[in-house]
Amino acid sequence: MSSWGSTRATFVVKENGKPVDLTGVTFYSNRRFLQSADALKKKGIDIDKVPENRYFILFFDDQKGANADSPGLLGQQIEAGRRAKEWVQKDLLANDYVAVVSYDYKLKIHQDFTRDRAALEQAVSDAIQGKDRETNWPSRVKQAQAEGSPSLLVALPLGNALRDKTGTIYDGVRELANASRGIVGRKNLILFTTGFGDVNNFRQYIPDPRYYPPMMQALNASNVAVYTIDLVPTGTHHTLSSAMNQLSEETGGQYLFNFTNFLTPLNRVEQENNGYYLLSYQATHPGEATGFQKVEVKTANPEFKVRVRQGYKYGLPESAKSK
Repeated sequence: MSSWGSTRATFVVKENGKPVDLTGVTFYSNRRFLQSADALKKKGIDIDKVPENRYFILFFDDQKGANADSPGLLGQQIEAGRRAKEWVQKDLLANDYVAVVSYDYKLKIHQDFTRDRAALEQAVSDAIQGKDRETNWPSRVKQAQAEGSPSLLVALPLGNALRDKTGTIYDGVRELANASRGIVGRKNLILFTTGFGDVNNFRQYIPDPRYYPPMMQALNASNVAVYTIDLVPTGTHHTLSSAMNQLSEETGGQYLFNFTNFLTPLNRVEQENNGYYLLSYQATHPGEATGFQKVEVKTANPEFKVRVRQGYKYGLPESAKSK
């Protein structure tokens, strides 16, 4: 479904304060329509063209190092993993693809996108224990290509190059975002963390100007929404909660905190992604220009609210221009 006639009019999209003309409005959904196909087509909805796949990346920011200074964080991580396995087993649908990754001093891919629940449960166990299965060597990548499923591995650096290119968690998130860019549709990065970033003399979070902007641009360019799930126990205020909130807000996700069971935020993410819109239009930028374009999206009816990513990258990267 490339467009919904009347639906286009419900969205107002602007660049630099000026409205743009939408060329398509695609509705992604895993729901089953109650009306007949003929009735829906009269409304401009072709059920045969409604994409149904959903993509989730479970990302565990390893807390073993932080546990010495903040006892209990490792226990929170283990509990998050236990509930994540329960979520995988009971709540995923047949059209859901899930990948599992973690970060300590480098990005680790424990499981590429799959629908295999047993493989995902094992991957979550490996992730919360910090195991390194070295899944991104050429033989594994060839296997992923042969299976024909959506894949992160095929677009990630191979072998030790992945370690060398992910020296910070910002780099790890950025590489993941770039690797998912070829997968059509929204990708949901579920990040179990306590937050990361710089804190000034007033104990206020400030984004790292070296790493934050390129990470954010990669996430938005690849249509990755980040749902940050706070590993800090409920009722505990901490400075980096602001970092988690900003990361989620700027990618169209949510910062999830103050819950008694990690299933609560996981179910919130799953339910929120039962249906969403992908808007498209023809952007105009000078041929040699590169940059990041912020986009404003609202609904014509002010009673409706939207949560959207902040914009997109345009132009070729410098590395590509020199070739």
